[in-house]
Amino acid sequence: MPSHKPNTPPPGLLHPRNPHQGRYDFTALCEVCAELNSYVRLNPSGEPTIEFSDPAAVRCLNQALLAHTYQIKHWMIPAGYLCPPIPGRADYIHYVADLLAGAGKVPTGKQVRVLDIGTGANCIYPIIGSQSYGWKFVATDIDPVSVKTACLIVESNPCLRKLVKVVQQKVRNSIFKGIIRTGDYFDLTLCNPPFHVSMEAAQAGTQRKQKNLTKGRSANGPAKLNFGGQQAELWCRGGEVVFITQMIRESVEFAPQVGWFTSLVSKREHLRVLKQVLSQCGAKQVEVIPMRQGQKVSRLLAWRFKSGDTEQ
Repeated sequence: MPSHKPNTPPPGLLHPRNPHQGRYDFTALCEVCAELNSYVRLNPSGEPTIEFSDPAAVRCLNQALLAHTYQIKHWMIPAGYLCPPIPGRADYIHYVADLLAGAGKVPTGKQVRVLDIGTGANCIYPIIGSQSYGWKFVATDIDPVSVKTACLIVESNPCLRKLVKVVQQKVRNSIFKGIIRTGDYFDLTLCNPPFHVSMEAAQAGTQRKQKNLTKGRSANGPAKLNFGGQQAELWCRGGEVVFITQMIRESVEFAPQVGWFTSLVSKREHLRVLKQVLSQCGAKQVEVIPMRQGQKVSRLLAWRFKSGDTEQ
């Protein structure tokens, strides 16, 4: 079985093409988003930073990063919706770009079509992918508020209008059905699945994250997730294993219409089960790509139903 060897950086580093290397340049970020000034403070070493346990500060940082790096002038999400850490999301895009490149150059331009499953209100993968490589995206979500907000982001930024189409998934309990239609072809699908098994598990994760962010400092009131998230974004019955298993089984039907299917996997121990499902479903090529952002490690699972040596 052919095996693609992605460009894997040393532990702790982002993908080499990821523009978010090193510390944030708060001077440059404040120039494109003056509001960020009100959240910037000095850490004990005298370096500028923000309070990452403050949802408003994180949201404002994202606005500045999107304006500075991706020319997105208008970006806002409803309160309580997922506000993603942009450097890690960019890593996903650059690693799947390596998958598309194979042993050659990364394909660019709107002839590359990508399907984003569960784009959320933030629409982050279509933003990064379209502005980094010129790819054309179909962004889907089951939540009407997420769809409406993502549509507003696209319509408010001229650089996105011709490259991103937002579509609501109306087929209940389906992932690809109702979205991929006869005659469609996507070079790639993306997904950041809900990985908690219940709301209680999501809340426990929030509390652990809040404790790590405050590092022993007293926190007033109940724990708040600085990156937010609605139910459909954070958890589903059975967690990510059940969700990705359904995605794999549905992908069999749409194999002729997709080059690479991909998904994030938060827990390494889930890979064994998912690989078994992929084998049962007849996947010809399976890749697991580790991604690290600081102390956080995630995995990109990719599969396809044709071997690399038969690809044109």
